[in-house]
Amino acid sequence: MIKMGLHIAMLSAEYPPRWGGMGSTVYHLSAALVELGHRITVITRDGGGELLEQEGVNIREVKWLYAPMEFTKSYGKHALTDIKKLHSEDPIDVVHLHCPMISWTESQFKDCKKNVAPIVSSLHGSWLGERDGLRTAAEQKEAAVWANPNDLAILLTAGHYAKFERAAVNGSDVCVANSHATKEDFLERYSPPTDWNCKVIHWGVDTDMFHPSVTAKDTETNRILAVGRLAARKGYGSLLRAFAEVKQRNPNTELLIVGRGNLKKRLIKQANRLGISSSVRIESGMPFEKLAEEFRNSDIVVFPSYYEGQGLIPLESMASGTPVATVDHGPLPEMVDDSVGMLFTMADIDSMSSAILNLLSNPKDLEARGKAGRERVLENFTYGQNAEDFSHIYSQLAN
Repeated sequence: MIKMGLHIAMLSAEYPPRWGGMGSTVYHLSAALVELGHRITVITRDGGGELLEQEGVNIREVKWLYAPMEFTKSYGKHALTDIKKLHSEDPIDVVHLHCPMISWTESQFKDCKKNVAPIVSSLHGSWLGERDGLRTAAEQKEAAVWANPNDLAILLTAGHYAKFERAAVNGSDVCVANSHATKEDFLERYSPPTDWNCKVIHWGVDTDMFHPSVTAKDTETNRILAVGRLAARKGYGSLLRAFAEVKQRNPNTELLIVGRGNLKKRLIKQANRLGISSSVRIESGMPFEKLAEEFRNSDIVVFPSYYEGQGLIPLESMASGTPVATVDHGPLPEMVDDSVGMLFTMADIDSMSSAILNLLSNPKDLEARGKAGRERVLENFTYGQNAEDFSHIYSQLAN
């Protein structure tokens, strides 16, 4: 039996207008939990801009040190102070951390459990996994692996910050991984105790915003979409090389890349060198409604990332009725298979281009994959399901 009306305190370094994968999940999960009758307080970092308020969700901001990786410790320290103050004014039933962008020591976990409430830690991925993804990106000669301050900090300090992930594994009452791959990642890296309570709950997506098109798609031009932060581990350099091979076989093909980051100029130069610049467009960002429109009007979405804890872009594509080509690595095969898209070998240009060409070669099959993807998301990947699953966990801890 689910116990309703609980006060849940969520600690997340991202919250809109800081979107990202974590910000999006916390925003939508909070709303879905409110619909079930819970009260939600989100404690996030200050200075992100005007917060996106929603009914039933109280948002508190705390200070943090503006420094790559180090901010996770300072934010964690101020968040713990604030949550104890909040608890003295409005008792909290469960504390829900979103890791790894908050760093607590084992003593801080003990402090919170003793003086505030039981702890659920969502594992969105690991710093060591991010580092491995960046190393793969370097091997594949992706642009600016060593130029981005955040990526450089991960490469140099992930080993140090891994100790905070170990503290989360040992100090939380329940851990919730966002994929089986993430759970296995933590099992292999941190060898948790045999009684480690770790569940797997895949994040959902906004199926109202991301929905199939009601009009027919352009049949003369094949439109490929790629979405995500312009960072080395996202694999955009390999995508451009694969797209160059696709263009040779299928000239009527265009590629749109949408994402924030400092790689835009480098990627444009690479497109120029490959002779495909006239068919490649890179946008630093666009309104969500416009982005959702691009999802449903594209023929396929390509997601070539070298590392993900889960990866929400494929689900947003599937919810939009658009098939996905993505890597056969990590968590991606837990969401995507040949019935809704196609998998290719990570960092293999020929494999990626072949997957893209195979998908584009049969429009009727492409349409069937799109419908199957939408059905899969509605059945398995919604925020309503997330809220119910977490409610069960909260209820067990709050008893």
